[in-house]
Amino acid sequence: MNVNRKTIFRLKQRLHETDSVSGRPRSGRPRCTTQRQDKNLVRNYMNNRLLSASASSRQTRGRNNQRISANTVRRRLSTSGLRARRPYIGPILTQRHRHQRTLWAQEHSAWDRIQWRSVVLSVEFRFCTDHADGRVRVWRRSGERYRYQAHCVRNHNRWGGASLMMWGAISYNDRIGPVFSTI
Repeated sequence: MNVNRKTIFRLKQRLHETDSVSGRPRSGRPRCTTQRQDKNLVRNYMNNRLLSASASSRQTRGRNNQRISANTVRRRLSTSGLRARRPYIGPILTQRHRHQRTLWAQEHSAWDRIQWRSVVLSVEFRFCTDHADGRVRVWRRSGERYRYQAHCVRNHNRWGGASLMMWGAISYNDRIGPVFSTI
C-alpha cells in the first residue's frame, strides 16, 4: 500500500481512543439549515421555479429561528443540481394549437424532396423596444429547458408597444429578405 506510516499510526490511535476512524468534528461555522429544511427548500423550487432566492430567504427560517441569506438558498439549490437560468420564452400555445401542429407534422412526414421544393418557409420577428427584459430566472436542472412547460417556459405575448418588424422567406430555388419595417 502506498500510505504513509504516520497516517496508519494516527488511524490506529484514533480507533483506540474513539472506537472509530471517522473524522472528528471540524471547527467552523455550523450549518444554518437542517437537511429537512434543505429538502423542503428544493421541493418549493420544484413547484415554483420562478421563485427568487431573495424572496425565499425572507420566507425561510433556519435553525434557532434565524434568517438565512439568499446566498445560502443559492448554495442549497446548487448542491441539489438546480441552476438559475433564463426561461425559454415561447409563444402562448393552447391545447388546440399543439394538436394542430401535431396533425400538420403527421400529414407532412411522408413528403419527398420534390414536394418540399414547392414550399416557401417564412419567418417574422417583432422586436419590442419599449420594455426591459425583466431578468426573470428559472431554477432548473441540466436538460430541463423544454421538459416542464408550466415551470420552465415563460409564455410571451409578442404584440404591443414600439417595435421593429423583420420578415424573411426562403424556398428551394430562391431567398427573400430580410425586410425591415418600423411600427
